[in-house]
Amino acid sequence: MNVVLVLLALVPLLPAAAALVLPPRITQALTLTSGVVCLGLAVTLVPHAGRRDLHTGFLRADALSTVFVLATGFVYAACAAHSIGYLRHDERAKDFRRYARRFYVGFNVFAWSMLCAPLVDGLALLWIAVEITTVVSALLVAVENTEGATEAAWKYVLIASVGLGVALLATIFMYYAGAQSLGRTYDLSFAPLLDAAPRLPQTAVRLSFVLAVLGFGTKVGLVPVHTWLPDAHAEAPTPVSAMLSGSLLAVSFYAVLRYYQIAVRTLGPHFPQTVLLVCGIASLLLAALYLLDQHDIKRLLAYSSVEHMGILAIGVGFGATIASAGVLLHVLAHAAAKGNAFMGAGALVRKYRTKEICRLRGGIHVLPWSAPLFLAAVLALSAMPPFGIFRSEFQIVSGGLRSQRYGLAAILVVLVTVAFMGLAMAVTRLVFSPATTPAGTGRPDRGEPSAWMVVPVVAGVLVLLVLGLHPPLELTQLLTRGAAELGGTT
Repeated sequence: MNVVLVLLALVPLLPAAAALVLPPRITQALTLTSGVVCLGLAVTLVPHAGRRDLHTGFLRADALSTVFVLATGFVYAACAAHSIGYLRHDERAKDFRRYARRFYVGFNVFAWSMLCAPLVDGLALLWIAVEITTVVSALLVAVENTEGATEAAWKYVLIASVGLGVALLATIFMYYAGAQSLGRTYDLSFAPLLDAAPRLPQTAVRLSFVLAVLGFGTKVGLVPVHTWLPDAHAEAPTPVSAMLSGSLLAVSFYAVLRYYQIAVRTLGPHFPQTVLLVCGIASLLLAALYLLDQHDIKRLLAYSSVEHMGILAIGVGFGATIASAGVLLHVLAHAAAKGNAFMGAGALVRKYRTKEICRLRGGIHVLPWSAPLFLAAVLALSAMPPFGIFRSEFQIVSGGLRSQRYGLAAILVVLVTVAFMGLAMAVTRLVFSPATTPAGTGRPDRGEPSAWMVVPVVAGVLVLLVLGLHPPLELTQLLTRGAAELGGTT
């Protein structure tokens, strides 16, 4: 299985290189092939990583990292298919070849960096991989070359760079802590650090963990370091927005979890869980309130991402094994649901030529497939049964009750309900309200912009149903082992 790790770290680079010299249509086919191959490789890891760790050179896959590779693989494949239809409307533009070249080089390198981040073995390599995701994704946010996109990318670079500078400081402090037990020549690999964790100096580990939450939390979108996220998600091309929200935020949260594993073994569960609970509740509260009054469809989904990252932090903070398993299931379900939501929003924006929610009306009459699928994605994000997020949030709340954090579990339920109200009010009006158009314009013609923008969303709905109704046994074993690696306590 070690060859699978190597292939995952190499395959996306092939279409990235091809995009520099080949026509856009061939590049699109190669990108789609790469996405499907990477998803298949990620799936093959599931039964093996559910039983044992895989290791080769600088690459390592355990149950925890495999969950995030699987989420990224699915979003990569779905967005690769969606991008074919999304870019088809620009093919007649005179600079389309240049735009497509930049888009697909960045898109594939972005996917490569997010696949590598959970696979690299060591905190230093993990920081480098996350830094690469920042550089590449910032260029993709600005690829539209509009004033708003440039401003959003610049804001993203400034805030994320500061955050990753803090994360680098966290890595240095963890290196110092490890050197006290392992000597100065060790390489920050995960296994030696985890084995030595009970002997590490507590003050250095405590400081490292807090800095990691603040630093990598900038990329996760945790409050108060979330301010780049709504702008970047709103201005990026829709396939990039889906990758940012469905995969990048989760991969950055994976980095926090690696520090959490060490902190729990060194400090005990109370301190690291309290830090995550505070950040999670703050993020969920802010997102729920912002969701009640949004006017841009992509910003609406961006604040939904802040909400769900808060839920992940709260779930880990509960500390119960069932909550930890729910967190890992939530990573997978959120990747499918948020990818679907952004792809559905992309179809709406292409059809109506606006992102303003007040001008998006009568969607079900104009987009007979995309509008209902978009509604299904939003219902899935709102934890409606029978979708996967309902199961994952049910497990997280159950973990809160099992760990006797009754008040926090109640707050979680209330804030998730408030967020649901904000999403539901905006989306039901968008889908079911009678179509109204500004004076002098006509309602868009009925019909989908492209079948390529529908098929991956249908696949995402099927994934959400499987995750909600009956996850495969091997996936359940993977999630259970991943929860044990996180150190669930009850």
